[in-house]
Amino acid sequence: MRAGTAGRGAARSLSRHTLVWVLGSFVVVPLLYAVISGFKTTGDLTADPLGLPHPWKVSNYTGILSSGDFWRQIANSVLIAVATTVITVAVSALAAFAFARYAFRGREFFFTLFAAGLMFPPAVAVLPLFVLLRSFGLLDNPLGIILPQAAFALPITIIILRSFFRTIPGELEEAAIMDGCSRFGFFWRILLPMARPALGTVSVLAIVTSWNNFFLPLLVLADPKWQTIPVGIQQFQGQYSTNYALVIAYIVLAMVPAIAFYALAERQLIGGLTAGATKG
Repeated sequence: MRAGTAGRGAARSLSRHTLVWVLGSFVVVPLLYAVISGFKTTGDLTADPLGLPHPWKVSNYTGILSSGDFWRQIANSVLIAVATTVITVAVSALAAFAFARYAFRGREFFFTLFAAGLMFPPAVAVLPLFVLLRSFGLLDNPLGIILPQAAFALPITIIILRSFFRTIPGELEEAAIMDGCSRFGFFWRILLPMARPALGTVSVLAIVTSWNNFFLPLLVLADPKWQTIPVGIQQFQGQYSTNYALVIAYIVLAMVPAIAFYALAERQLIGGLTAGATKG
């Protein structure tokens, strides 16, 4: 009986591991193929797409890494992503605190109004947004990307933080106030440190969304000195449209910062999501 139970457990474990390996291969194999293809010449890539490079053309990668345009696009993407995240998290945390801890007339109405923003993708507001940014002189300006990105990220961030803040017991706030702590002091000294997993989660989401944003930078930033890395990939592809191996090498290098960031933030992201699921 015990041997049969152990056998079924081993079979379930084997099937789970097999499923994980199969799903993981769908992600890892294309990445490895892209990395290896970046070492080929376009002739090798066309003649033998699945073979190893012969010879390995390292200059595809080193030439891009020595390019000032590539590093400037990386720096622009980092600047815009960090600024977007700081504004999004700061404004959302204050709004979520008010929605979670204050009782005032119209609270649910205003929260629903914020949540309704989820129904409108940024593409819907492209034309009025472009006119508005031109009126304020924010075209060819990083603020023309940062402020709209932060605005569109507010609804989901407020919803996540509000749900987390509501799980903090009211008795804790009452005790802090009885000890002489102000409402803002409770928010700053107690609530925010306790909400670190949720803040980490929304920060990761905001950074990844900003990093991958292509359409808004393409629309707003015409000056090459402000181009972000997704727009840079498109420009590079247009410039070297027949050199497939070089384009693939550029795309691989452009992916490295995002993959490295996700590897560092993975534990924070999963911890925040599981904490929210447990407490929600």
